[in-house]
Amino acid sequence: MTDRSESDGGHHSEPLASRLRSARQSRGLTQQAVADTLGISRPLLVAIEKGQRQVRGEELVQLAKLYDRSVGELLRQQPALEAFGAQFRAVLSNTREVSQLGDVIGQMERLGDDYLHIARLSGVELPRRYPPTTDMAGLDAVQVATELASTERNRLGLGDGPLLGLRELLDDEVGLRIFALELPPSVAGAFIYAEPLGGCVAVNRKHPLERQRWTLAHEYGHFLTNRGGGEVTILRKWERVPAHERFADSFAAEFLMPQSGLRRRFLELQRARGGKVTPADLMQLKSVYQVSFEALVLRSEELHLLPRGGGERLLDRGFKPREAEALLGLPRREAYLDLLPLRYRVLAVALYHNGDITEGELARLLRVDRLNARRTYEEMTTSTDVDDAGSPTTIRIA
Repeated sequence: MTDRSESDGGHHSEPLASRLRSARQSRGLTQQAVADTLGISRPLLVAIEKGQRQVRGEELVQLAKLYDRSVGELLRQQPALEAFGAQFRAVLSNTREVSQLGDVIGQMERLGDDYLHIARLSGVELPRRYPPTTDMAGLDAVQVATELASTERNRLGLGDGPLLGLRELLDDEVGLRIFALELPPSVAGAFIYAEPLGGCVAVNRKHPLERQRWTLAHEYGHFLTNRGGGEVTILRKWERVPAHERFADSFAAEFLMPQSGLRRRFLELQRARGGKVTPADLMQLKSVYQVSFEALVLRSEELHLLPRGGGERLLDRGFKPREAEALLGLPRREAYLDLLPLRYRVLAVALYHNGDITEGELARLLRVDRLNARRTYEEMTTSTDVDDAGSPTTIRIA
C-alpha cells in the first residue's frame, strides 16, 4: 500500500473535501475501510477529507461508487450537510428500527442536498423565518406546549381557526424542508436540523393524510425546542411516553385544534342542538380540522368539552367513523403528501425549462423516470383555459 504525492493532479476544493467526508459518514464507513478500498494509507485519506491533498480522478470515481453518489454530486460547490447521518444514528442507537432507517437517512440527506443544489442553480434563497429556540428545561411540558403553539399561531397570523395547507405554511412561512418518505410502519416521522439546509422533516408517506398532518405539527414542536440533533417519532402505545414526546403531541393538539376556536364551535353546536353534541357533529368537526376522529375526541375530552371516555364508548357501541363519513357525504381525504415540496418541484421544472439541466437530471431530481418527468413538466407548465368561443383550450404558462 503506497501513498501518492499531491502533485499527481486531480480535484481539490474545500466543498469537495467536506462532501467526501460527509458521504463516507452517511454510509457508516470508517476512514480505514475507505483507505483500504482505495489502496492508500489512512493518513492520506484524512488529508483528502481535510482538503490538504487532491483526490485523483480515478479515486473520485471509486469513491462515488463506494458512497452510492454520482461524481457530479460530489463535485457540487455547496458545502455538505453537517453531521446529518451521525445525528440520526445517535438518536436511533437504542431503537429496534435502526437497521430499517439507514436507507431513509441517506434519502433525506440526498434530498436536502438536491434542494440546496436546485436553489443555488436557480439563484434563490430558500425561506428561513425561524423563531428563537424555546428552552423548556424544568418546565411543565404540556403547559409550555400550549403556550408555544398559541404564540406560533399568533406569530404566523393564523388566528384560532382550522389550519389548512399545513405543509405549504411550514415551507413558505417558516422554512422547513418537508419530504414524504416510505418509512417503517411504526415510524411516523423524523426531524433534523443541519446547516446549511436548516430544519428538515420527513413524514411517513404511507400514513393517512390526517396522521401526516399530525406528524408535521408534532415535528414542528421539536423544531421549536431542539435544533441540536435529530429526532425520530416512533409509535409505541404500550410504552411510557417521554416528556419531549408529550410536549410535541400537546403542541400538535393546540396548533391544529386551538382550544379557543374549538370551544367556540362546541358552544355553537350545543346552542343549535339544545345542549347536546351528536356523533354527526363530531364528524363534521373532524372534517373541518382535518384530524383523525380519535385525535378530535381526545382533544375534546382533554378540554372537558366531552365526558371522559365518551368517544371510546361510542366506538365500543359499533360507531364506525369511515361509514359515518360516507353517510354524511363528507369529503374523503385519501390523498397523501407528495414526496417533494412544491417549491422544490417548481424550481427543478424551471431549471429544465430554461435549459439549465437536462431531462435526465430533471428525472433524477424528481425521483421519477423520464416519462413521468416529462409528464410533470407538462402539468406544471400548462393550464386549461377557455377561448373566445367558450371551448376549453390549453395554454403554456411557463
